[in-house]
Amino acid sequence: MSKFWSEAILSLQPYVPGEQPKQGNIIKLNTNENPYPPSPKVVEVLTHFPKERLRLYSDPDSTQLKQTLAQHFHVDYDQVFVGNGSDEVLAHTFMAFFRQPLPLLLPSTTYSFYDVYCDLYQIKTQHVPLTTDYRINLADYAQPNGGIIFANPNAPTGVALPLTDIEALLQENTETVVVVDEAYVDFGAESAVTLVNQYPNLLVIQTLSKSRSLAGMRVGFAIGSPELIAGLERVKNSFNSYPLDMLAIAAASAAIEDQRYFEQTTQQIIADRQWTDEQLTALGFNALPSSTNFIFASHPEISGAELMTHLRSRNILVRHFTKPSIENFLRITIGTRQEMEAMISALKEHPKLA
Repeated sequence: MSKFWSEAILSLQPYVPGEQPKQGNIIKLNTNENPYPPSPKVVEVLTHFPKERLRLYSDPDSTQLKQTLAQHFHVDYDQVFVGNGSDEVLAHTFMAFFRQPLPLLLPSTTYSFYDVYCDLYQIKTQHVPLTTDYRINLADYAQPNGGIIFANPNAPTGVALPLTDIEALLQENTETVVVVDEAYVDFGAESAVTLVNQYPNLLVIQTLSKSRSLAGMRVGFAIGSPELIAGLERVKNSFNSYPLDMLAIAAASAAIEDQRYFEQTTQQIIADRQWTDEQLTALGFNALPSSTNFIFASHPEISGAELMTHLRSRNILVRHFTKPSIENFLRITIGTRQEMEAMISALKEHPKLA
């Protein structure tokens, strides 16, 4: 700490991202990255990008990408907002809509960045417990609030909600903003984007980091009513007028347009997730039903910390959380089939699983 710090940041507990190892020869299953490269159309765009244009500022409105997203999701241009990764989109969302007299409702176990934003922006919160089988019960959110946010599928559990449950909440909760964070929706869940024209208080946030293989490009977006999007634009233009660079805008647009490649890679990940789930079950693991590109699993006889350490000794990284309610779980990203086979083989080498 420093005497020069503002008082407001003294108690902040920043988000801790997954480890990004510098050495090679690591099977990296800890940060939910896509195991496949971006679309060939993305590679083509980057290869032939006119480099001399980089001396200029990028389009502050990211017009090309907004138009591409609007066409893809069958919404109007003014219903789309883009930002530097979905984390930035979320940050602007918290500032724009959740600084209210009543508390923000959010799950007790979910994406841990939500609490960081609440601390940063001094937002009141009320954490709603998950059910005993680690599910979000939206009926529990039918109470006075200053906004609602949840991830669907939830993270780190991977469990998805049916669209009917989300619509039932929207029918009940009409006076505050409901945010559905769909970072993993493309791996088996139903998107709430189809509801944005019916419910003006609904904001849906997605990312190109997972299903579009562009984690390194940092591109996220939101879809909602023009009123909500205008609020996000007001925050964005008070913070950073140029959140996306030229390369990111061009690459993201190409990734969205290549639907065939998107479907091929996501279906392969889903197939490998099912195979991995079957293998883990055979080893005695309890895995939650996943609609994501990861599996959240625990073993009744071996702690999560011990399993993580064992895999790390075999140069395999997975994510372990220390929160008491989930400390025995591992979050295992779905890599290539070869990587998943190596992970299963390494688990079989544990003395209690051999």
